[in-house]
Formats: sequence, C-alpha cells, structure tokens
Amino acid sequence: MVSRRRAKVDRRFDYTGADPDSRSKEVRMVRLDRHAKLVLAALVAALFMSAAAAAQDRMPPIPPDRMTEAQKKAADAFAATRNTQPTGPFAVMLRVPGLMNLTFEWRQHVLLRNVLDQRQAELVILVTARHWTQQYEWNAHEPAALKAGLAPEIVAAIKDGRRPGRMADDEAILYDLCLELQQNHSVTDATYARALAKFGEAGIVEATSMAGYYATLAMVMNTARTPLAAGAAAIGAVPEMNELARASEASGLIGRRS
Repeated sequence: MVSRRRAKVDRRFDYTGADPDSRSKEVRMVRLDRHAKLVLAALVAALFMSAAAAAQDRMPPIPPDRMTEAQKKAADAFAATRNTQPTGPFAVMLRVPGLMNLTFEWRQHVLLRNVLDQRQAELVILVTARHWTQQYEWNAHEPAALKAGLAPEIVAAIKDGRRPGRMADDEAILYDLCLELQQNHSVTDATYARALAKFGEAGIVEATSMAGYYATLAMVMNTARTPLAAGAAAIGAVPEMNELARASEASGLIGRRS
C-alpha cells in the first residue's frame, strides 16, 4: 500500500516527455499552493492568538465594592478631574493607588504644562505607542494627534512603521530623537545637537521623559492585556520598526546599537 501511494504521489511530478514550459508552470503552481497554505495557516494562528489575548483582560477595572479605602480615595480624585472612574492604564495602576496618583499627575503635566505644544507631544506619544504596539494608547492618541494638527500622512506612516516622507523640521527632530532613544537606548551627538538647537534643554527633557512615561503605561497595559474599546481597530505588530531603523542608520542620523 505504501509503495502504491508513493507511486501515485511520484506520478504528479513525473514530467518524462512533458513540455518544459508546462513542467515549469506546474512546479510553480505547486510551490504557490504550498506557500498560500503556509500563509493562511500563519494568519489563522495569529488571529487565534490575538483573539485569545484580547479575551483575557488580566487586570480589569476594580469594582467599587471591592476597592480598599486607599483605592476608593484615588479613584474619587481621578473622577473629580475626569468625571469617570479610572480607565485604561489608570484602572490597572489602581492596584497601587499611590502610583496611580503619581502617573495621573504626570499626565496632567503632559496635557496642561508641557513645554512642547500639543502637536509635538502627540507625535512623541504616537512614536512610543507604535514602538510598543500598544493598542489602547494608539487608539486614544491617533484622533488626538490629528485634532492637534499632525498631518494624516504622518500618522499613517507611523502606524505602518514607516518613516514619514514629509515632516516639518520640529517633527523630524522629535521623531529621530524618540526613535533613536527607544531603538538604541542612547542619543547620538548629531541628534542631540539638532534637538538642543530647536527645543533647548527643557524641550529635550520634556520629550524624552514623555516617551518614558508613555512607555511605562504601554508596558503596564501590555502586561495586563488591557483591551480596546468595543469597535476599535487594532494596529498590527511592526517588529522594532526595523525598516525605519535601517534607514536612519544608513543616513547616519541614528547610531548603531552597541
């Protein structure tokens, strides 16, 4: 039985006396068929894993009747400002009320007392959210960035993991600064000099600490698997934004990793 099955399979590839073009075409079709099946299997696996991850909200909002006194106090202070109970990263961080208070106060600084304008701040936030593929963070700030005046083409490029083709000078400097810091964990002299000339020391501190702040929120939510709001579209993974990193290294704007 094994021999007959092998003979049957082998006859699929018995091209003795066949036209060379037909033989080549059939081989290509078999290879394409195998490739298509592999791609389909990978997509199904990715969708299954994504759905499973989304279904497992590891740290959902704490019901009021289960909060400690410290958690209730922190939640009430949050609600007094936002008119809602803690959501997103703050719902997760409420497990440590003092830490939630600190991170929320930092958010208020970013929103109200930032030395960068809102368009510049949203650019930093989007680059960070994209670097961490943080779904909640991206969906919260994509519309905010567009409203603040960031061009739709720039937002779309960052979303795709591409370097935007056209950016204003301040946008390009912030983009390179934040990408270099998050990709290489350091900043080259050339990048630092451009940022210093444009934003001064205070602006550099603001931009880099803001990237760190939103990276903190991203790590917390990625660990907790904080879900998107119903109907929100997820962004795909872009491993380390490699295309952009290679382009920046080639241009000399971003130093290579040590």
